[in-house]
Amino acid sequence: MQGASLREIPFNRGVAVLNRIPSPTPLPSGVPHKPTAFASMSDLSPPSAVAADRKLLITLMTYNESENVEPLIAEIRKVAPTAQILVVDDNSPDGTGRIVDRLAAADPTIHVLHRPGKLGLGTATIAAMTYAQAHGYELMLNMDADFSHPPRFLPGILAGMDKHDITIGSRYAPGGGTQNWPRARLIISRAVNTMVRFFFRMPIRDASGAFRCYRVSMLRNAHLERTQSRGYSFQQEVLFRCHIAGAKLGESPIIFENRRAGKSKVNTKEALRSIAMILWFGIHHFFGLDDYRKR
Repeated sequence: MQGASLREIPFNRGVAVLNRIPSPTPLPSGVPHKPTAFASMSDLSPPSAVAADRKLLITLMTYNESENVEPLIAEIRKVAPTAQILVVDDNSPDGTGRIVDRLAAADPTIHVLHRPGKLGLGTATIAAMTYAQAHGYELMLNMDADFSHPPRFLPGILAGMDKHDITIGSRYAPGGGTQNWPRARLIISRAVNTMVRFFFRMPIRDASGAFRCYRVSMLRNAHLERTQSRGYSFQQEVLFRCHIAGAKLGESPIIFENRRAGKSKVNTKEALRSIAMILWFGIHHFFGLDDYRKR
């Protein structure tokens, strides 16, 4: 597959994409907008009356983000007023889920999945992807819930979907960057992405960021139910599985900012485990020891 060129996507094209998104249709009376954790796709089947009007779903994975989630949703609304929003909350002790319940009660375009506990970022993202497929969305845009992914970059990422199946909000594309990162974190991030490019031969600079927009139809082709990663390496594995399924990958520059409130969840042990997982996948793929199209 030919690699997508890396270029900055003009802001005004992103605005045009947002303007083409139809206004969301409220859920019919009696249809819950606060579903609980689910076991299968059939549990999420949407009412046919609303599925046709849905295009963009913005997803947020939360655990103890009570100080960030409400102002973040307000900021998203300023940039993408017609998007629907799904929050996947892992039973946050600080009451994040209750805050989103309150917002959802007043706004039928906000939805929440309550999970029984802290089950990991990878499984939370898979839950959001399953929800997007079951409810007939065309695009799913995932972002962190702590303002490290500023909503002002949404238009550029969405503009990239004109030519790509996945557009990554990239720290390492021309014009991208990070804000006040320690040198050690930047070195590790750069090293991981260099390793991913070497082993997986994907035409992107930033394979580890979660700020991404997916074409939902491509997710159906990637067999993500076979994903083995549950931690940080999930981002690389899901991108690779989409890549070998034929996804066209693109990048739009962002500035990764520090979280505005709350405690960072960066875990050194999990980071090392994820690097080991990437090495395992990478070596197997590089030497042709595994066929991920069958796994």
